[in-house]
Amino acid sequence: MRETFFASQLSVQHELHLHRKADFTVDHKYIFEVGGKNKGQQQIAGLPNAYLAVDDLEIGYGQRIPPWMFGMLY
Repeated sequence: MRETFFASQLSVQHELHLHRKADFTVDHKYIFEVGGKNKGQQQIAGLPNAYLAVDDLEIGYGQRIPPWMFGMLY
């Protein structure tokens, strides 16, 4: 469900592709891994422009972004 929400919000104005190590590549530039609050940095470690979209955050920090913020893009 998380990945579906993420894709539905970004696909309106951005180009999405599946990524081999994470979940999505956005506009051939940004890499996103979508997951729960305990999702760690392991999957995106060493990847340029990589971020986590993780649950249970009120505000983002570092490479962690709350999924609700992507709803503002629609």
